[in-house]
Amino acid sequence: MTAPSTAPAPQNRGGRWIEQWDPEDETFWKETGEKVAKRNLYFSVLSEHIGFSIWTLWSVLVLFMGPEYGLTPADKFLLTSMVTLVGAVVRVPYTFAVALFGGRNWTIISASLLLIPTVAAFAVMKPGTSFSTFLVVGLLAGIGGGNFASSMTNINAFFPLRKKGWALGLNAGGGNIGVPVIQLIALAIIGASGGPRLLLGIYIPLILVAATLAALYMDNLSSVKNDTGAAKDAARDGHTWIMSVLYIGTFGSFIGYAFAFGQVLQVQFGRTPLQAAYLTFIGPLLGSLIRPLGGWLADKYGGAKITLYNYVAMAAATGVLIVASMEKSLPLFVSVFVVLFVLSGLGNGSTFKMIPGIFQNKALAKGLEGEEAVLYGRRLSGASMGLIGAVGALGGVGINLAFRQSFLSSGSGTGAFVSFLAYYALCFGITWAVYLRRTAPQGQAVTAAEAKPQLSYAEV
Repeated sequence: MTAPSTAPAPQNRGGRWIEQWDPEDETFWKETGEKVAKRNLYFSVLSEHIGFSIWTLWSVLVLFMGPEYGLTPADKFLLTSMVTLVGAVVRVPYTFAVALFGGRNWTIISASLLLIPTVAAFAVMKPGTSFSTFLVVGLLAGIGGGNFASSMTNINAFFPLRKKGWALGLNAGGGNIGVPVIQLIALAIIGASGGPRLLLGIYIPLILVAATLAALYMDNLSSVKNDTGAAKDAARDGHTWIMSVLYIGTFGSFIGYAFAFGQVLQVQFGRTPLQAAYLTFIGPLLGSLIRPLGGWLADKYGGAKITLYNYVAMAAATGVLIVASMEKSLPLFVSVFVVLFVLSGLGNGSTFKMIPGIFQNKALAKGLEGEEAVLYGRRLSGASMGLIGAVGALGGVGINLAFRQSFLSSGSGTGAFVSFLAYYALCFGITWAVYLRRTAPQGQAVTAAEAKPQLSYAEV
């Protein structure tokens, strides 16, 4: 299949369409592109931010749901697991929606769709509602997880390769911060003895604001087209699935812990909803804020190196968490959990930076040059991001199910942490073996043509 075309869009399309876009041209970027790209980035962040808040809405709502709601801890972990699952699955169609509708147009639509789960939750959030009803309404909230995929795909097309780490990190970090923001708002509401409907009532107008601002200030790129061949090529490429495994370890950890942290504090450490709310927002907040730094460090030192060292730190932090869990030390547990959130955010930025670099280097290894290489890399990296983002989010499902099983089996989260430690060790090994290990025999002369395919991924 051919790469995305830059031919003018059909003239009968309404809305704000940009017909020609070449961010790799430094003159175009300095004179026109940078300002337009940043404007779209900022309003994309706002919509994705609200989407993350609605996706993680039920991690907050379960804190309000006391004994009068009749739900067990296992019920609550199952509920948040299913919300996470829907958020992961819808990332795939949301990725293709950008080319089908246009980045601006789809941002308007996807932001407006967030009204459905918010209004539905407002209607059913009261004691006496059945668990099955909560489960169905919770599943609707999963659509908020899709906003990430469409936003990342859209912003990826606006920025040149040398700026993608920073731009994608800022876009994702600004979206991720929707998690601690909704937790902070919930903390204020619980502290003021307010109910969950007040929280929902705050977000309904915010959704309308995000959709309106996207309509006023964002643009569509006519050069972004769905390329089913690119999707198939990305799905067949081993690096798509390798990066999915690594992204499970970083983003899967972030979103899984965001959903589970408050419940773990309540179930294992006996914290009240207000006490849990005081602690739950800190980790997601710091993890979100540091994600752009992960992208920047990857731009500067290489995504694979930052990711490798980050997994070492995540494994070490998880080891300390196991000790804190066994000793029932709340201060140590909370402190190290916050560190783990920070590391997951850092790794989010570095792993996502690796994706465009991998496919750009594959293009060079094939002998492509100039614009042809850029288009090849952009084509496959854009297609792979949706798949990687979707599979990575499934890590959040695994984390919540692991906690559910661990608490059912032993009344503690220790068993779950042991499994997480093993996974981080696996990710460390994969990162080193695939992206950093030099396979050329020592002392053997290797031509440049032979070395390029073999070592071309070491610099991502």
